[in-house]
Amino acid sequence: MSNTLVLARKYRPPNFEQMVGQEHVVKALTNALASQRLHHAYLFTGTRGVGKTTVARILAKSLNCIGPDGNGGITPRPCGVCRACTEIDADRFIDYVEMDAASNRGIDEIRDLLERAAYKPAVGRFKVFMIDEVHQLTKDSFNALLKTLEEPPEYLKFVLATTDPDKVLPTVLSRCLQFNLRPMAPETIQAHLQHVLASEGIPAEAAALRLLARAARGSMRDALSLTDQAIAFGAGSIAEAGVQQMLGTVGRGPVYALFDALAAGDGAGVVATADRLRAEGQSAEGALEEMCTLLQQLAVLQVVPDALDVDDPESPALAQRAGVLPPDETQLLYSIALHGRSELALAPDEYSGLVMVLLRMLAFRPAGAAPRAPAPPSVARVVPPAPAPAVP
Repeated sequence: MSNTLVLARKYRPPNFEQMVGQEHVVKALTNALASQRLHHAYLFTGTRGVGKTTVARILAKSLNCIGPDGNGGITPRPCGVCRACTEIDADRFIDYVEMDAASNRGIDEIRDLLERAAYKPAVGRFKVFMIDEVHQLTKDSFNALLKTLEEPPEYLKFVLATTDPDKVLPTVLSRCLQFNLRPMAPETIQAHLQHVLASEGIPAEAAALRLLARAARGSMRDALSLTDQAIAFGAGSIAEAGVQQMLGTVGRGPVYALFDALAAGDGAGVVATADRLRAEGQSAEGALEEMCTLLQQLAVLQVVPDALDVDDPESPALAQRAGVLPPDETQLLYSIALHGRSELALAPDEYSGLVMVLLRMLAFRPAGAAPRAPAPPSVARVVPPAPAPAVP
């Protein structure tokens, strides 16, 4: 029985060229490696699944790669075939040590690590100590680490990673070269998922990949894990309806219906659409989240009409609705929807909470407001001052 690697492990980038969405970090590190201007300690920060451990492994390979012929030196492009590269990829390179500070945070673990630092590399050019979630180390552990971190032997490199740099001691931060890995844009994640699924020969609808990319919240690892789940859910293919059901998200159709009813001041239509969502078992929080996304897109289009993505199949529907409400009302609805999400947990049940948020959108519309197209963004609208009241 063969074991199939999950996508997040199978498509972990083996070199800097294949890193996605972190070009600023890749450029800085490749330039430093090419010129051999190396620091003794690096700190990678960022949310989960954005590539901190992956960058650390590629950096370790770059420092220890000897090339296919065994005569190579420090390089920004590790060969991937020498002993150092293959063993780091396989998690068995003796001079590369990964430690998870979430479960090894005490002083004894750090002392053991520092004892190993006293010995020169066994097979590699450098010893590389990678400490993940370094902010979870105890204060005593940090203090024990400081001296070696400040003046390590020339053969030792520290790579620290954390999701919460604010909890790392300033004395540690000052000794490290810090790189912030950013959450990835949904478009970047979607493009990578398309590439991965094409390589796997798995059919996928673009709308389904958009949902997965948004659900990942900037984490490529989460996106690939969700994609694995979607493949299993769809029995080998990925369809929008299946992903919606799997994630519990609400499609654009009901949200467009809610927006149209709100814009028309149609209270009965708003309540009927909310009842239909309840009958279909759709998530009330998902409906408000999708409403926030729609209103945010409309607000951007009202200010920057050229921001419309012509390749997005949703673009015609967005363009049609961008001029229905004036910008100030769009902003008001967005604010109500955004705050309404946090109130759902306080409501008797989530659907009564959803209905109240939608009715609040109707109640707070200016009296007698009629749909109108927004003014072109390049033309400033001058509102004449109100006439002074007549003095009897």
